[in-house]
Amino acid sequence: MADPTTTPATPAPAAAGAGILAARRRRRRYSLLTRHDKLILGLMVGVPLGLDLLLIWAPALASVVLSLTNWNGIGPVTTESFIGLKNYQYVFGSYAYFRPALQHNLIWLAFLTFVATPLGMFIAVLLDREMRGTRIYQSIFFLPVVLALVVVGFIWELQYAPSDGLINNALDLVKTHRIIDWLGNPRINLLAALIAASWRHVGYIMVLYLAGLKSVDPTLREAAAIDGANQRQAFFRVVFPAMGPINVIIVVVTIIESLRAFDIAYIINRGKNGLELLSTLITNNSISEANLVGFGSAIAVILLVISLVPIVTYLTYVMRNMTSGT
Repeated sequence: MADPTTTPATPAPAAAGAGILAARRRRRRYSLLTRHDKLILGLMVGVPLGLDLLLIWAPALASVVLSLTNWNGIGPVTTESFIGLKNYQYVFGSYAYFRPALQHNLIWLAFLTFVATPLGMFIAVLLDREMRGTRIYQSIFFLPVVLALVVVGFIWELQYAPSDGLINNALDLVKTHRIIDWLGNPRINLLAALIAASWRHVGYIMVLYLAGLKSVDPTLREAAAIDGANQRQAFFRVVFPAMGPINVIIVVVTIIESLRAFDIAYIINRGKNGLELLSTLITNNSISEANLVGFGSAIAVILLVISLVPIVTYLTYVMRNMTSGT
């Protein structure tokens, strides 16, 4: 007769392994994704990821490598082509066009921030009111956003034409009898290009702020009105702070727009004669004239590093809000 005080025997390892395999089979049997679903999901994720790596990350890494060479775009890159940081030393040292181009990008940023963005916000506030024809006005102001920047550049090039342009003809109608070379004069062509770029930027900002205004809780405005605030006070003290995420997005978009400005300046005069920008320096040095691919890649890497600052700042802001639950 068995002793009741003895402990029962532990199951054999083979039996435990069989139980684990059976549990795994049950999990596979009740999987929500079939093999076809997994294939479709893999294609949906893998194809965009592959294109992103091929078209964005690979050229970016290639630019970093080429910036350390004096390659001219002809023939293979050899070990003799590597010159270290000499391209960067020349850019920050004796290259005459880098500082003017950087200053023009900063001017571009300041104009979009303090002129075009407030104008787009003002138009959004006006169109947010229940007024007749709001949809038509929104379409009119948003139309330049649909156009490519190349088309915008051609349109404004026609407006700025010295002899038969719309602006000079309008000045002639008011008896000024003065023809202004808007795009050829280096003292004013940057302002002319900024006005053309703002024509498109205002519509983009208007749409973003309209979306932000629609998302604001109406009870906030009602509470501000009950407290005696007028419309201007209610907007700047209640509504505008409530659109914090939209404001951050607009700041990041404006910074990136000013850094990647290229099309309009290049169409006007290939980014020369007062319209030098970092992006046009990259093209002029790498492709158009000098064929200094290594030197142009060094400028591209500098522009990439500058562009990463607002992007990383925005991503940090988003991740903080996600972790804090706001």
